[in-house]
Amino acid sequence: MEGDKKGITSEELKQHNKAGDLWISIQGKVYDVSDWANEHPGGDVALLNQAGLDVTDAFIAYHPGTAWKYLDKFFTGYYLTDFKVSETSKDYRKLASEFAKLGLFEKKGHITMYALASIVLMFCSVLYGVLCCQSVWAHLGAAVVLGFLWIQSAYIGHDSGHYQVMNTRGYNKLAQFLAGNSLTGISIAWWKWTHNAHHLSCNSLDYDPDLQHIPVFAVNSIFFDSIKSYFYGRYLSFDPVARFFVSYQHWTFYPVMCVARVNLYIQTFLLLFSKRKFPDRALNILGILIFWTWFPLLVSCIPNWPERVMFVLTSFAVTAIQHVQFCLNHFAADVYIGLPEGNDWFEKQTSGTLDISCSSWMDWFYGGLQFQLEHHLFPRMP
Repeated sequence: MEGDKKGITSEELKQHNKAGDLWISIQGKVYDVSDWANEHPGGDVALLNQAGLDVTDAFIAYHPGTAWKYLDKFFTGYYLTDFKVSETSKDYRKLASEFAKLGLFEKKGHITMYALASIVLMFCSVLYGVLCCQSVWAHLGAAVVLGFLWIQSAYIGHDSGHYQVMNTRGYNKLAQFLAGNSLTGISIAWWKWTHNAHHLSCNSLDYDPDLQHIPVFAVNSIFFDSIKSYFYGRYLSFDPVARFFVSYQHWTFYPVMCVARVNLYIQTFLLLFSKRKFPDRALNILGILIFWTWFPLLVSCIPNWPERVMFVLTSFAVTAIQHVQFCLNHFAADVYIGLPEGNDWFEKQTSGTLDISCSSWMDWFYGGLQFQLEHHLFPRMP
C-alpha cells in the first residue's frame, strides 16, 4: 500500500556516501550497492562518485533497458520522500526512450569493421616503410602513419569501452584487447577507470580526472588553492614547482601534447601493477606485453639511433592531434566544484562539453569527438 512505504529524505540519503555504506536513488527508489560496488562493470569509482545521490539520468545514460531487472535485489525498501523530476530531466528521459524504441543504441559492428580494416592497412604500411625501405623519408612517413594508426585505435578502444561495438561480448572484448592494449600500449582498464569518472562528473574540478593536470597545467584559477582530487584521493598541491610550470603553460601546452603519450604509458603501468582491483588484469597485462614486444622490435629495425629517435618522437607527436581534440571538447567549457545531482545532471553534461564543427567527410578524423555533447548525453549510442 502507498501509505506503508518507508521514506527517507535526500539529505538522509547523502549520509550513505562512502565505501561500505553506499546508497543511491533511481526514480525515487533507494538502493544499497555497498557490497556490490567492486563488482560493478563500470568500476567502483563510478558508484562512489554518485554515492548518496539520485542517479536516475546517469543510470539511463549508461545502461541498456535490460539492466533495470537487476535493481530489485539492491532495493532497501526506502523511497525518497522529496523526489522530484525537473522538466529538463523529463524531456531528456523521453528523448532517451524514443531513441531506444528506434533501435539507435543497438546498431553496431559495420563501422568498427571498417575502422579495424583501415588499421590493418595502416599497420602493414608501417611495416613496409620500416622493414622494406631504407630512405629516411620512408621511415618518417611510417612514423606519421603509425601516429594516425594509434589515433584510430584509440577511437575503437573508446567506443568499445562505452558500449558493445561488436555483435557479441567476446568480440567486443577482443576489439578492446587489440585496439587498446596490444596496438596502443594503453590499458583499456586504465581508460575505463578514468573515463567513466570523467563522464559522470564532467568538468568537475575536484572529481573529473581529465581536468586535473597539476603541476603541469591549470585549467582554472581554483587550482591555485590546492584543491582535493576525489578521484586520486589526494590534494593537488599548487607548490612552487606547479607555479613555475603553470606560469609558462601558454608556451608549453603544444610541446607537452607531443609527448603526452608517455604519461599514458606511465599511468597504465601504475594501475596494472597496483593493488587496485579491476577486471581482466591478466588480459590487460598480456596486451601491454604484446605492445612492448612489437614496438621496440620495430624501432630496432631502423638502421641508426638518430632515425630511431625521429621515428618515436614523430609518431608520438602525431597523436598530439587527438590530445588537443580532447582539450577542445572540455577545457573552454564551464567548470564547477562538487558532483552533478539528480536534476542538474543534464545541465552539467551540456555546459561542460563542446562540439567541434567539421565537414562530414572529416568525421573519420575526429572519431566522434565532433559530437562530444551528444556523446556525453547518450554515451551508448554508436
